[in-house]
Amino acid sequence: MKIGVNTMVWTGSFNTGHFPLLSRIRDWGFDSVEISIFDYTDFPIRETRQALEDLGLKLSVTSAMPAGVSLLDESAEVRKRSMDWMRTALETVSELGGSILAGPFYSPVGFLPGTRRTEDEWKRVVECYRELAPYFERLPAKVAVEPLNRFETFFLNLCEDAVRLCDEIGSPSVGVLYDTFHANIEERDLFEACRSTQRHLLHVHTCENDRGAPGSGHIPFPGVFQTLKSMRYDGLCVIESFASNIPEIARAAAIWRDLAAGQDDIAVDGLAYLRRVDRESEEASTVFSV
Repeated sequence: MKIGVNTMVWTGSFNTGHFPLLSRIRDWGFDSVEISIFDYTDFPIRETRQALEDLGLKLSVTSAMPAGVSLLDESAEVRKRSMDWMRTALETVSELGGSILAGPFYSPVGFLPGTRRTEDEWKRVVECYRELAPYFERLPAKVAVEPLNRFETFFLNLCEDAVRLCDEIGSPSVGVLYDTFHANIEERDLFEACRSTQRHLLHVHTCENDRGAPGSGHIPFPGVFQTLKSMRYDGLCVIESFASNIPEIARAAAIWRDLAAGQDDIAVDGLAYLRRVDRESEEASTVFSV
């Protein structure tokens, strides 16, 4: 597996001042880095791409829709603005040399109207993506849509719904992000949920149940990796956690305690654990095939 780490382990606003962090991520042994971008205005695209190329790091990007941006909104004006936002986001990822734009791209995180999803809302999101698809397909990067747990969204909670969404959109440029943190809350079977995404799986977040370092909680990563191996998944598996010492991140992700002795430990310990799980799952699959 190609294993990466999200920079929100350390910062919520990546910029050129964080380039030394990229070197540390490479030196620790990660294959890729995931940068979170929430403001695409004046992002240092050229400098960041060069830094990544110099270090030989693959790139994915996570993001989330800001207030006033929603593909399921009743207003045609809001949906148009939201599609423009999506175009800008995927353009930026492509210009950075990244392969994936990952996130819950339907409405802002935390938008909970107090009712279940309507068929009209579903149709509006599908129609927006169908309109965006021809443009997306001209770009090298792809969109991985993320189901979130019920406390963060009402629109997309289950992998089976994410698969249905991608089926109805019908574009190779739009697929599914499987996140073990959210799946642990919503899915009855983590492995079957993961397996159900096979036709559309573009990206994986390897998150512990409490957002700590993978291996420190109860997520069954050996089974997850064996499932991914059986699916012949060869994309990125990214450790996603959040800096507990940065108020805006802690508030947004509801991180009210330290998840490790230090933020570096989440990355370093998590990588060591996932490398071991990857190696053992590979050995197990080899023995089984023989």
